[in-house]
Amino acid sequence: MDTKELLKKVRKIEIKTRRLSDHIFGGEYHSTFKGRGMTFSEVRQYQYGDDVRNIDWNVTARYNEPYVKVFEEERELTMMLMVDISGSELFGTEQQFKNEIITEVAATLAFSATQNNDKIGLILFSDEVELYIPPKKGRSHVLRIIRELLEFQPKSKQTNIAEALKFLSNVMKKKAIVFLMSDFIADDYEHTLKIASGRHDVTGIRIYDKHEEAIPNLGMVQMQDEETGELLLVNTASKSVRRNYSTFYKDKVDYYKNSFSKSGAGTINCRVDESYVKKLLGYFKRRG
Repeated sequence: MDTKELLKKVRKIEIKTRRLSDHIFGGEYHSTFKGRGMTFSEVRQYQYGDDVRNIDWNVTARYNEPYVKVFEEERELTMMLMVDISGSELFGTEQQFKNEIITEVAATLAFSATQNNDKIGLILFSDEVELYIPPKKGRSHVLRIIRELLEFQPKSKQTNIAEALKFLSNVMKKKAIVFLMSDFIADDYEHTLKIASGRHDVTGIRIYDKHEEAIPNLGMVQMQDEETGELLLVNTASKSVRRNYSTFYKDKVDYYKNSFSKSGAGTINCRVDESYVKKLLGYFKRRG
């Protein structure tokens, strides 16, 4: 992708996702992910309906009338976007590939965080962490993140979610809002997810294509495993082949659901032909 084309794509994604975050997600994001606590701001005269527990007795005694303490929410938070860039993310039979939807979801979340003056960081991973952008604020920083999501070329096509979560725990010592985006065709990450969820507010966003759930009967078909590059001749007419694949896929999805549920982390399931806007909004409203 040449620079001109890349900038055009970045701009297109910015216009679409910024509009969403401005009109829809800003307020929802703010109310869902509260700041770290309250910080003392000032005192003012007591008004009917104020919480009597906030009365400042020293100032009240000095002026001989009740004054209350006013607090402000300590808003600044850090959002970490963790994105699976392995080979299976290039799958797509509808209008868009999984990785294109992931880019739009990530950009929408990033602009929502920017509106609240929060920092945003990025971890791109395959079976290793391929890129880490430390959390920073601002529009130009978000545009850099979108650029990397669009054009980064992974060294590996395989997936290791546990490795990415270990890296997160090492670099993020303070609590962060974490969105982990993948198709979750992986296993052996339940333990590290539990550790990460103990410290951070973690949400898994599973992006998938409905045609991945089952293999249609197409006779003998040559298929390539996107993660290993291996070419295989598959007899899709065989019921046992189709059944084995469906079982394999279902096992991975069940593992994802159980792992996130046990660790207390949130989940969003979004098919590429569904509206991710509705999915995100529904999730924010349920949590808010």
